[in-house]
Amino acid sequence: MNLLAIETATECCSAALLADDRLLVRSRIAPRRHAELLLPMCEELLAEAGLRRRDLDVVAVGCGPGAFTGVRLAVSAAQGIALALGIPVVPVSSLAALALQSPDGGAAILAVIDARMGEVYAGAFRRTPDGLVEPIGDESVGSAAELLLPAAPAWNVIGSGWASYRDVIAARLPAAPSWADGDRYPQAADVARLALPLARAGRGVAPESALPVYLRDKVALTVVEQQAARRRKALS
Repeated sequence: MNLLAIETATECCSAALLADDRLLVRSRIAPRRHAELLLPMCEELLAEAGLRRRDLDVVAVGCGPGAFTGVRLAVSAAQGIALALGIPVVPVSSLAALALQSPDGGAAILAVIDARMGEVYAGAFRRTPDGLVEPIGDESVGSAAELLLPAAPAWNVIGSGWASYRDVIAARLPAAPSWADGDRYPQAADVARLALPLARAGRGVAPESALPVYLRDKVALTVVEQQAARRRKALS
């Protein structure tokens, strides 16, 4: 199976190609350059693998949550490629892709992406027997100080939300994290790993049914909401 994966929900722009179980990757931290970089990355991967677009069987996409424009770009690109080729799309949670980078030590995994405006996108996960991850609660967006987590004795924490709100998030945990890294972003390579078993099981969707996940209903705050967010941040 030839599977192309793309992920642009954060500052990191990445693409990956699984070609007969060989994984090829392109990834760059490049805020505001995703639209410029994404398709050339995909073309480079195909050329490296000796494939043409029509050799692809499925497109996988990190569908968010994350930056509004980044999520929209990834989903639009995936839809366009898949529609042109008549192949399915496998949407994957960007938070799940982020969680997959956590070490496997038995701890639950908290994936947190800085959502700006004093908030984080958050998802709780656990390892599965096949080495992937599955959710243990609903993904959410909200104040880090009000983060609600399912019960677990130990946690690994990963993502830019930890870098931005380390002390606030630590206060929501039952103990200090077993492991934490605030310098990780969702990667297309992990989108590919999560999508592959779904694609093999025929669980891809029609391109038009691959929808972005924003969580946040709006991308701007009123003046009152901005003031409240600043007060929460000052108290954290």
